[in-house]
Amino acid sequence: MPIESGSAGTPIFRGIPGESGAQPLSSAYGEQPWLGDAFGSFTGNPANLPVDTHQTLALVAPRGLFIMDNPHIDWLAARSSSVAALGGAEVYRALGAADNITYWSDVQDGTHCASRSEWRAPLTQHIQKFLHKTGSSTGAFRISSRKAGNLAEWRDWQTPTLADGPTTPPPATTPPPATTPPPATTPPPAGGGCTATASINQWNGGFVATVRVTAGSASLNGWTVTVPLPPGASVTNAWNATPSGSSGTVVFTNVGYNGSVAAGQSTEFGFQGSGTGTGLSPTCTAR
Repeated sequence: MPIESGSAGTPIFRGIPGESGAQPLSSAYGEQPWLGDAFGSFTGNPANLPVDTHQTLALVAPRGLFIMDNPHIDWLAARSSSVAALGGAEVYRALGAADNITYWSDVQDGTHCASRSEWRAPLTQHIQKFLHKTGSSTGAFRISSRKAGNLAEWRDWQTPTLADGPTTPPPATTPPPATTPPPATTPPPAGGGCTATASINQWNGGFVATVRVTAGSASLNGWTVTVPLPPGASVTNAWNATPSGSSGTVVFTNVGYNGSVAAGQSTEFGFQGSGTGTGLSPTCTAR
């Protein structure tokens, strides 16, 4: 449960040099003992690191992870922190454990290293769920607009959808006699198209929407999702898709790495908004 961890904690190292409010890597290396001697050669070129922080967060999956950041004081949080959390959350989602990770920087109190009232209830729920095994809380992403990062600026990979395989070998089958032809099968109907569904994580004054795009009976080479927002709602940040506009009816299009979707398969994008996201009904169009 990192709290106000600075550049030696949750931010992606590759993103820190481009941020004016993030603790420089050379400073973090000199100050924090958990960045070992080997890290010193990468403070000026973090792009050469073999791994980055989002992969470290992903190693925690599917166990519970609650990350707290303070966007009001420079060096204690960064846009790169939310990018790392969103990247780690992709692994949680692939493992079917999206409810087990929380990132919370949407706080009002700017006091240095203080426990905030916004964290108290969800943190208590996580302790009950993951340490006492008595709760059933769900994860949340409450990203402050002061330090909101965009995963799409960094991600060049697509998260696979994982599924359990058989735990025992399937029973042996006897092939039909050679003289008996196999029964005819009906090919799937021709046609393409796609569908879109949204899941909403709502809080007082804002929300995060995760939208799943699923291809029909034909593969997609590109897609567009139209999302009519409720009155007063607006998009403040988006990842894995490019939005057109920020209020009213917003159109999202795929980015370069997730436009191709095999028949029957899915990809996801998300966005953070102000106001309410309750009742979103996205529609998908193949391009």
